[in-house]
Amino acid sequence: QVQLVESGGGLVQAGGSLRLSCAASGSIFSIGAMGWFRQAPGKQRELVAAITSGGSTNYADSVKGRFTISRDNAKNTVYLQMNSLKPEDTAVYYCNAAVVAGPISPGADYWGKGTLVTVSS
Repeated sequence: QVQLVESGGGLVQAGGSLRLSCAASGSIFSIGAMGWFRQAPGKQRELVAAITSGGSTNYADSVKGRFTISRDNAKNTVYLQMNSLKPEDTAVYYCNAAVVAGPISPGADYWGKGTLVTVSS
């Protein structure tokens, strides 16, 4: 089994910063792309940022220039540094990863249970 566990969420004032972490554990042979999604109240889940195994990144337009995604492959961990936070960033943030559990196992998409980020005005 593979698990993704997010941490680092919390309450922060507008303009502040938070750093989210997501650690993958379990039967991991390799990890491809990893990403962060978020779902705000009354909204659909959206991609915030993604990073490939080689380090290429993509960001939602709404967070570009403010958020930075990174990963530590040795730790099977992906991070999301969030700066200049806005109230509209308030959401549950979910970690996502494409994980190959074994040398003969197909890849699969895994999700964390989410961490709540609340940005007050």
